[in-house]
Amino acid sequence: MPEQMLSFVDVARRMPEKRQAEKRVRDFREIFETYQPDLAARQASRCSQCGIPFCQIHCPVHNHIPDWLKLTVEGRMEEAYELSSRTNNLPEVCGRICPQDRLCEGNCVIEKAGHGTVTIGSVETYITETAFANGWVKPPTPNENLSQSIGIVGAGPAGMAAAEQLRKAGYQVDVYDRYDRVGGLLVYGIPGFKLEKRIVERRAQLLRDGGIRFHLEFEVGRDVTLADLRSRHDAVLICTGVYRSREMTVPGVGLPEIKQALDYLTASNRKGLGDAVPQFDMGPLNANGKRVVVIGGGDTAMDCVRTAVRQGARSVKCLYRRDRENMPGSMREVVHAEEEGVDFVWLTAPEAFVGDDKLEGVRAIRMRLGSPDSSGRQTPRPVSGSSHVIEADLAINALGFDPEDIPEMFGAPDLAVSQWGTVQIDFRTMMTSVDGVFAAGDIVRGASLVVWAIRDARDAAASMDRYLRAKREPAAIEMALAS
Repeated sequence: MPEQMLSFVDVARRMPEKRQAEKRVRDFREIFETYQPDLAARQASRCSQCGIPFCQIHCPVHNHIPDWLKLTVEGRMEEAYELSSRTNNLPEVCGRICPQDRLCEGNCVIEKAGHGTVTIGSVETYITETAFANGWVKPPTPNENLSQSIGIVGAGPAGMAAAEQLRKAGYQVDVYDRYDRVGGLLVYGIPGFKLEKRIVERRAQLLRDGGIRFHLEFEVGRDVTLADLRSRHDAVLICTGVYRSREMTVPGVGLPEIKQALDYLTASNRKGLGDAVPQFDMGPLNANGKRVVVIGGGDTAMDCVRTAVRQGARSVKCLYRRDRENMPGSMREVVHAEEEGVDFVWLTAPEAFVGDDKLEGVRAIRMRLGSPDSSGRQTPRPVSGSSHVIEADLAINALGFDPEDIPEMFGAPDLAVSQWGTVQIDFRTMMTSVDGVFAAGDIVRGASLVVWAIRDARDAAASMDRYLRAKREPAAIEMALAS
């Protein structure tokens, strides 16, 4: 007999086993274990099966969360995976790295009632790992193969999700990426303690097995232009993400010990993958023995501080100009970082970098929160006379990312962009200003979450299918009339 739902009154919230901080900082393995079946079912049984599932409403891909929680309780795991993967192309990734505290779990009704949220992300991970272990996860297989082909620029989460959807629909799919591995920021930007790289490669191999062709170390703009891709394919999807670091404009910013977050994280991830990384081996991108200051308050900043701890930094400080309650990143990541020894310096912003030829410290100023700005967030204001120096040997800029100049890079001056440099689309069709060229993910939305990239990619894939279907139906009618 299946266990009853609505057990949140009697069953306490319990996450999977978390490795102790003093042990986990010695490696880059994920910090949580996967649920055992009985514990997964027990935790899933806490779901209140709401009439209005706020968890589902606040999930960008609108996962059928209450339904697959109930299936987990009943032991119907293959069905649970089928339902989970119906709305999400990368459930094993989202279960690990989504900021559930801001999305599904943060809007859980029993959390609001004070009983502690259902551990939705951990159950999602358990469902998918169970599916992989039992061979239920299959390559994308279309009912029929179509002759129309699609070129996708970018093999990150948006590119992977769109490629799977379009391949299922029968299209010939080619994905082009400038990196040497499939996954984009999932591989090079997110550390292994949040997402081990085998997870991404396992999914990438399924896409290959389904007939999707990946062209790696292939750069649009260098190897081909956008016009060349248009001539090769019936439609093109741009999902390159955003990779240009936001610059700091303070004195001393040009000192060599000031690094960009993505350069730092990529070097660490490549080292973990066994690549040759001279900038790491020679020291510039290695935090070992150094006093590290990370500037920023988002998830990228959390990735940097926790990476620095694992590299053996002498000390790690995170400077953020607002307070703890106003951090844009996941609060769970803050807690993990604090457990691992990171020192958060709230309401503090850099004024200048100190040093002649070498970084010696960050001159910082304390901030106070003033009136709300147009977004509703309180505006940080400097506190007069509060300047002080924080000693540092390595500073990391983790202030976020902006789009690269895609029209210039792709040799496509007619590709329209917004005032922020993001690619402009018609949101009803996901098509850009160039006919047959679509765009999705961060390159349209701006730097955002993996789950939003998946949602946008699925929407774009559906729109591309409609666009190509309309093109081939007149041809089919003409052939039928001719016969």
